[in-house]
Amino acid sequence: MNWKHVLPIALFAPALAFAQGKPSDPQIAGIVVVANQIDVDAGKLAKSRSQNKEVKDFAQQMITDHTAVNKQAGALAKKLGVTPEDSDTSKSLKQGAADNIASLKQQKGAQFDKAYVDHEVTYHQQVLDAIDKLLIPSAQNAELKGLITKVRPAIAAHLEHAKHLQASLGKK
Repeated sequence: MNWKHVLPIALFAPALAFAQGKPSDPQIAGIVVVANQIDVDAGKLAKSRSQNKEVKDFAQQMITDHTAVNKQAGALAKKLGVTPEDSDTSKSLKQGAADNIASLKQQKGAQFDKAYVDHEVTYHQQVLDAIDKLLIPSAQNAELKGLITKVRPAIAAHLEHAKHLQASLGKK
């Protein structure tokens, strides 16, 4: 693994799960929206810059799936009368995402693909950790907790897909 490309996420990863003790439901909603938007944005960049069909297909899946989750989260927040709020965690996520996008924009070709996929592996693992250790245990509203629980298997599937893609890129 090329640590140069993983470093931005490594810097904010602890904040993803532990930037604050126990976030409120509006803060959890904010974290969910930000975490999904980060993957949509990275996917759009990868789809536009990669020349690898598998990477482009994965990026499109990230755009589609994470956009759908954000629509569900937005609809639930509206139904519950909850406005997603910024928190230390969501702010840290945004900064880490900006650093990652800046790093990716400096890459080209196979180097870009590897950096993007390496980041996706790390990011999805950290999102799973945050879901298990922070978001589900902290959510007070049953529907919010239910949404997070419902999307967890998709995040796990994304992680496995990214790991498979990472392994195939390593063979080229």
